[in-house]
Amino acid sequence: MELSAHQPLNKPISKSIIRRFVTYLKPFRGLFLIAIVGMVGYSAIDTFVLMQLQPLIDDSLNSGNYLYLKLAAYFIVPLFILRGVFNFMGTYTLEYVGTKIVMTMRQQLFEKYIHLPIEFHDHNSSGTLISKIIYDTEQVRNAAGKAFLTLIREGALVLGLLTAMFYYSWQLSVIFLLIGPLVAVIVTFVSKRFRKVSKAIQQAMGSLTSSIEQAVKGHKVVLMHDGQALESERFNQRNNQNRQQNMKLVTSQILSVSSIQIIASIALAVVMFVASMPVMVEQLTAGIFINVLVCMVMLLKPLKLLTTVNTEFQKGMAACVSIFEILDHENEADTGTHEIDRASGQLSFNNVSFTYPTKTSPAIKNVSFEVKPGQTVALVGRSGSGKSTISNLLTRFYCPDSGTISLDGKNIQDIKLRSLRKQFALVSQQVTLFNDTIANNIAYGKQDEVSREDIIRAADIAYVTDFVSKQSDGFDTLVGENGLMLSGGQRQRIAIARAILADAPILILDEATSALDTESEKFIQRALDELQKSRTSIVVAHRLSTIEAADIILVVEDGEIIESGSHDTLLNAQGMYAQLHKMQFSG
Repeated sequence: MELSAHQPLNKPISKSIIRRFVTYLKPFRGLFLIAIVGMVGYSAIDTFVLMQLQPLIDDSLNSGNYLYLKLAAYFIVPLFILRGVFNFMGTYTLEYVGTKIVMTMRQQLFEKYIHLPIEFHDHNSSGTLISKIIYDTEQVRNAAGKAFLTLIREGALVLGLLTAMFYYSWQLSVIFLLIGPLVAVIVTFVSKRFRKVSKAIQQAMGSLTSSIEQAVKGHKVVLMHDGQALESERFNQRNNQNRQQNMKLVTSQILSVSSIQIIASIALAVVMFVASMPVMVEQLTAGIFINVLVCMVMLLKPLKLLTTVNTEFQKGMAACVSIFEILDHENEADTGTHEIDRASGQLSFNNVSFTYPTKTSPAIKNVSFEVKPGQTVALVGRSGSGKSTISNLLTRFYCPDSGTISLDGKNIQDIKLRSLRKQFALVSQQVTLFNDTIANNIAYGKQDEVSREDIIRAADIAYVTDFVSKQSDGFDTLVGENGLMLSGGQRQRIAIARAILADAPILILDEATSALDTESEKFIQRALDELQKSRTSIVVAHRLSTIEAADIILVVEDGEIIESGSHDTLLNAQGMYAQLHKMQFSG
C-alpha cells in the first residue's frame, strides 16, 4: 500500500496517462475554443504587423509616398487594442480552465484520502500526501494552462512568421527550415531528462513537507531534547536536495534553449551569407530582405518558449502519474450488504487471528470470547500485547486473517461499513479534535441531527461544562489545531462527550481516562459507569482501578487471551492479572 518512492524515473509518459489527463479538459471544450481564437488572433496580429515592414519600406519610404505611413498611424492603436482583447481571451480563459482542473484534482485527492483504508495512511506520511495536493496539482495546472497557452500562441506565431517568410522569399526560408530535424532531436532528448528530474523533484517536495510537518507537530519534543540543530540539519539536507533537483531541471532547460538558439543563429548566418550573393541580391528589395530577416530574428523567441513549454508539460505529466497512482488505489473495502438500525450489542470473536501488513508475527492469535448485550468487557495486558488490535478489528479498520467476528450473530464482514460503525462510539487514547468550536467538536458528524441542548447535556455528563464556563466564548470557543488551546484532560473530556452524544449501543474505551487527573477521572468514571449500564462496553485499560467492576476481564499476552474472569476470580487465580494488580497497588 505504500507509495512507490523508487519506481523507474525515466519511464516514458504513456498514452493512457495523456488520454486520462485529456478527460479533465473535455468539459471545457467551449472555453478552449475561445482561448484558441484569442491566442491565434493575438499571433495573427503580430504577424500582420511584421508583414507591413516590406510595403512600409519599399512602397512608402523608398518611393516618397507617405500615405501608407499615415494609414499605419491611424490603424496601429486599434490593432493593438484588438491584440489586447485577444490576449485577454486566451490568457484569462486558460487560467480559468487551469484553476478549475487543479480544484477538481485536489477535491478528488482529498476525497480519496478520506476513503482510503487505515492501512494506506499507516504507510504513507501525511507530508507526502499533502505535497501531492499542494505541489503536484500545481504542476498539472501549469501543463493545462501555461503550457497550452505557450504552445498555441507561440506555435501560431511561428506558423505566421514562416508563412510571411515564404511569401516574400521561399529560397531564404528553406535554409531556416533545415534546423527543424535538429531541434526535434534536442527536444526528444531533453524530454526524457525533464521527466526524470520532475519525478525526483516531486519526491523531494514530499520529503521536505514531511520534515516541516514533523518539526512543527513535535515542537515541544524538539525544545525539550535540544533537537533544534538536528532538525535544522535534517531540513537543510532535504531542502538542498530539492534545490539540487530544481537546478538540474533549470540546467537542462537552459542548455536545450541555448542549443536551439545557436542552431537558429547558424541558420540565420547562412541566410545572410546567401542573401549577399549576386544572384539573390537581384531578386531582393530592401523591404523584402528586412522583412525576412526580422521574421527570422523574431522566430528565436517563440522557438525558445516552445522548448520551455516542454518542461512544463513533462512536469505536469509526471505529476499526473503521481496523482493517478493515488486515485487508482482501492477505497476501503465494503463487502457488507446488510444494514442494522440499532444493534442489541452481542459480540463474539471466534478463533480470530490477525497480522499487520508490514509485520511477520501475528498481533493476535486464535482469540475467542463472547460479550452479551449490556456487559462490560475489559482488556488488560502489557503494552503491545494486542489489546487495541482487538478494538480496531471490531470497527473493521482492519480485517482478520482468519476466524470471524460477529455482531448480534451476524458476521461483521456482511454488514455495511457505515451501518456497522454507527453501532460503536469510540474514545481512544489519541484524541483528535478539529480546529473548530467546542460545540462542533462534540457534535462532529451529527451537527444536523442534534440540538444545542443535546450538546450541552452530553457536555454536562462528561464534565466539559466545568471548563467551558470559564471560556469567554463558551461552547463557541475555538480549540485550535487538534485542540492545541486545551489541556490533555480537557481534550479527552470533549472526546467522551462526543461518544455520549453518539448514543451508540456499543462503547469502545481505549484508555479513555488516561489523560485525566485523579479528580476528573473519578467524575468521568461515574458518568461512564452510568452510560455503560444500557450498553455493551469494550474497555482497553492500563489502570486496573477503572475496570474492577467489569463483567469479564480478559488478560492479553503476546496476542493471546491467557486469562479470563471477574476481578475477584482473577485475583484469586494468582496469575498474570494478579501480578499486574500487585505492581500497580504495591504502594
